[in-house]
Amino acid sequence: MNILLIEDDKTLSCYLKDMLVKSGYQVEQCFDGERGLMCAREHRHHLILLDKMLPKLDGVTLLKSLREFSQVPVIMVSAQGAEEERIIGLSHGADDYVAKPFNAKELLLRVESLLRRSQANSFTNVESEISIDGLTINASSQQIQVDGKPLEFTPIQFKLLWQLISKPNIVIDKSELYQSVLNRQLGAYDRSLDMHLSRVRRKLSQANWQGERLQTVHGKGYCFK
Repeated sequence: MNILLIEDDKTLSCYLKDMLVKSGYQVEQCFDGERGLMCAREHRHHLILLDKMLPKLDGVTLLKSLREFSQVPVIMVSAQGAEEERIIGLSHGADDYVAKPFNAKELLLRVESLLRRSQANSFTNVESEISIDGLTINASSQQIQVDGKPLEFTPIQFKLLWQLISKPNIVIDKSELYQSVLNRQLGAYDRSLDMHLSRVRRKLSQANWQGERLQTVHGKGYCFK
């Protein structure tokens, strides 16, 4: 597994690289946003660890550009732990968000979890493809189309959409989705799934499909109608 580490603090970057290499990963380091984006374009990575505050090109701007050509899983790291900072990162396509100072072991577990989710084809449904009113979602190829036109989804967004669409008119508990989609327990103030679902709705609506059919059932969970 090849990880791109974009972090301008060289001491922290070398520490993280050493930790990841000891865990069996290959690591490519970049120390500014412009170089990081160039590396992401030129080489194939399985995951990107992205600092939010970077010289030359900040992490959010880099992420916006990255999502124009790649859906590689991204964990955003920031010294700013405020809720709004987390929302900004997730709303622009990050798959997970870690605030500094962080526990190194927890970060490693998040890396392992996200890589496992993105690589494994863990769909248990007998059907491998579902088509509804012009929307086609294929579990084998992990591709989504609206009226024959492909849409770009992150692995987490794809899995979230599949979980909901494969169980129409059934309210799926939020805690269940956290386990099946994000592979972690629901935290008291964790809105990660809300951000991912909001982005899924937006992408579907922008493709002229009814994103509002993915409904939030307040106090219970989510449902596809």
